[in-house]
Amino acid sequence: MNCTAHVRADGCDVWAPTQNQTRAQEVAAELTGLPKERVRVHTTFLGGGFGRRLEPDFVSEAVRLSKAVGAPVKVIWSREDDVRHGFYRPATYNRFVAGLDATGSPVAWTHRIVAPPILLKFGPLEKGIDRTLIDGAANLPYGIPNVLVDQVAVDLLPVPRGFWRSVGISQNAFVTECFCDEVAVAAGKDPYEFRRALLGDKPRHRRTLELAAEKAGWGSPLPAGQGRGIALAEWAPTTCAQVAEVSVAPDGRVRVHRVVCAVDCGPVVNPDTIEAQLQGGIVYGLTAALYGEITIERGRVKQGNFDDYPLLRLPEMPVVEVYIVPSSNAQGGIGEPAVGPIAPAVCNAIFAATGKRVRRLPIGKVT
Repeated sequence: MNCTAHVRADGCDVWAPTQNQTRAQEVAAELTGLPKERVRVHTTFLGGGFGRRLEPDFVSEAVRLSKAVGAPVKVIWSREDDVRHGFYRPATYNRFVAGLDATGSPVAWTHRIVAPPILLKFGPLEKGIDRTLIDGAANLPYGIPNVLVDQVAVDLLPVPRGFWRSVGISQNAFVTECFCDEVAVAAGKDPYEFRRALLGDKPRHRRTLELAAEKAGWGSPLPAGQGRGIALAEWAPTTCAQVAEVSVAPDGRVRVHRVVCAVDCGPVVNPDTIEAQLQGGIVYGLTAALYGEITIERGRVKQGNFDDYPLLRLPEMPVVEVYIVPSSNAQGGIGEPAVGPIAPAVCNAIFAATGKRVRRLPIGKVT
């Protein structure tokens, strides 16, 4: 996090990698007592935003310091400052129940989400629902006749919460797609064919799923000890499906060898940009799935740098293949959709390889 501010009697200039220029201007005006039109915000390159740079705290710090010393001030946080003073993705607890008929087709699906709401800091929740916590769950694409999704907003943890890349689907794709796999196994059906059969009235989702499975060679033999997993998610209207090939070492360490990603984002302008964004989303989501844990001890974040908050390193990076569905449907964004499916695809592959289910993130070691 970084910001440069220059506060003067007649105006204020702010240079910041902000995703929220409006709030940055408002905060600077509030702190200086200047009218908003006397505050100029110069947006620099983000260097990675992912929702964190929507917050104005780093802007506030630079403005306060510049006002105090009467000179331009540049603030750059250390890595430890950054990790320990973030706005974190909400922790969620999820409970599922599903019912199958005599043919193994799902006839009922219930999902209860218990989580601290993000939107509460902006004011009262409409009907008690934080829409960011149900995205990817309430709009389940599968044709199940009886679906109930409800949310319990629990605001008990004094942990700063914020938007994290792909927001609701980042956790809901994990829980819904892993449970979908469990239901498929209970029905005695192939996880891919099970999903495909439930997407009859969702052609966009179905063709995305089909392309991912086709390009991954779904059903073909894998080397001994490896398993395949599949997952589907929607960052409306973009749909994204992924197949992961995974092995688990004797000590429980997970290795992802290959990820096949298919996307329908509507008409394509620049396929190279799409490929780069999907690759970036996959490594971002994979890092979080394998390692991304923040723990609180005595009111403080324990992690501080890459020694105790590791990222996926180059030797661990899987081969990533990206395929774009030819589409004339509504055009959608591409920066978020690849994050959601990677964690469930990997966890479903772990089950295929070992018979062990992962119901908590980060995965860590499979025991």
